[in-house]
Amino acid sequence: MRKVFLFMMVSLDGFFEGPNHELDWHNVDAEFNEFAISQLNDIGTLLFGRVTYQIMASYWPTSAGIKDDPIVAGKMNSMAKIVFSKTLEKTEWNNTRLVKKGAPEEILKLKQQPGKDIAIFGSSDLAVTLIPHGLIDENRIMVNPVVLGSGKPLFKGINGKLSLKLLKTKTFKSGNVLLYYQADKNEEGNNRPR
Repeated sequence: MRKVFLFMMVSLDGFFEGPNHELDWHNVDAEFNEFAISQLNDIGTLLFGRVTYQIMASYWPTSAGIKDDPIVAGKMNSMAKIVFSKTLEKTEWNNTRLVKKGAPEEILKLKQQPGKDIAIFGSSDLAVTLIPHGLIDENRIMVNPVVLGSGKPLFKGINGKLSLKLLKTKTFKSGNVLLYYQADKNEEGNNRPR
């Protein structure tokens, strides 16, 4: 069965975006880019909610995105992508499929197909929708050495305790720390909030 993982950058105080959706605090350098390319090599499908999809689709296919980071842009533009949205009418980014309803059912089908890992980049609302169904196998949380003071918390909307098991860590020269957490499976095999 394919693994689904969430990759998210957060501030030290647990926000994934600033109060006005700012992401300019993301600590990205050459070492991060090497990591990003390596991570993309292990992914077969990307999952997005509408907001993250629109941000990514407005950058990676553009000449600026391709010029700034041609390797990552090439991988992002060619990879299979699914956007989950009730309001989006169409997708224009290459290799993207729109799913209007039934995200948990769709992801369960994807997990059962052969192939590389499935990744959720950003899209915290999508992640919060999937967590109660036990569909996220691993959380890769990159903590940036910055305190924002306010913003949107990573797991906003999770009601109840969600136990995770630390698998490994990776420290970057920039001060970023990547934490790999596996869902702590309950007796039914799901990582549902309790």
